[in-house]
Amino acid sequence: MQTHSSSVVAIKATRALKELTTREFTTVEEYVRTLERNATVLRRANPSHASLQNAVREVVEEVRNANPETVEEAKGLTSAVIEDVVAHVESGKHRAAEKAADYLTDGTTILTHDYSSTVLEALDIATNEGKEFSVYVTEARPRYLGRKMVRTLAAMDGIEPTLITDGASGYYLPEIDEVVLGMSCIVEDTLYNRVATYPLVAAAHQSEVQVTIVGSAAKVIAEGFVFENEFRSPSEVTLEPPEGFTVKNPAYDATPVALIDTVITEDGPQSA
Repeated sequence: MQTHSSSVVAIKATRALKELTTREFTTVEEYVRTLERNATVLRRANPSHASLQNAVREVVEEVRNANPETVEEAKGLTSAVIEDVVAHVESGKHRAAEKAADYLTDGTTILTHDYSSTVLEALDIATNEGKEFSVYVTEARPRYLGRKMVRTLAAMDGIEPTLITDGASGYYLPEIDEVVLGMSCIVEDTLYNRVATYPLVAAAHQSEVQVTIVGSAAKVIAEGFVFENEFRSPSEVTLEPPEGFTVKNPAYDATPVALIDTVITEDGPQSA
């Protein structure tokens, strides 16, 4: 959860449930209760990841609603549902990246924030098709996942990457054709993403720079999900003990969808 995108986290969490199929259980009821308990633990590990919440919940509901008659049947069903859910997450993410690759214009200068595996895949597909881009990447403090992003981009042909600090994004906006970001999720009229997304998008909107969000449709939620932010250790911000002051370190921020121009999922580009 500290170093991977939300789609990857959802896949890893869902596959973690498969470990239960290697254990011994006396009854179906005991197995289902254990499955539910482990799913709850996984979901509580990061309540902010909508794709994790949905994927793990789907496995439990499918197994429970099927009313398996034996433990072995329940285990087999669990394994099958996990593979179906993982395939759905992976295919949705991949198809969203394909749609984004078609959408991106050859020769443009892009600004992106933090680390998004879907944005990376979109750029990889686009460059394999012969397109070229200049890409500015923010460091994404305090965890600096943007550094991971820019190192990955540096290995791609057709990409000219530049690493900048989060605070420098406004300075470089006059050079930017489009801001392209991943997402943790969109809930109703709000985009939740890595902290510093909101000021970046607001500045781009003010500067009339196109803002595009890329991710699977599973991350776009109309209702029924309450986003819970994560506040991380102050030691990520300062290694010295805070004396006479407090340190707050939210992992995500909330951006009004009204500031976004386009959202690209596996269904294609849509106006926000």
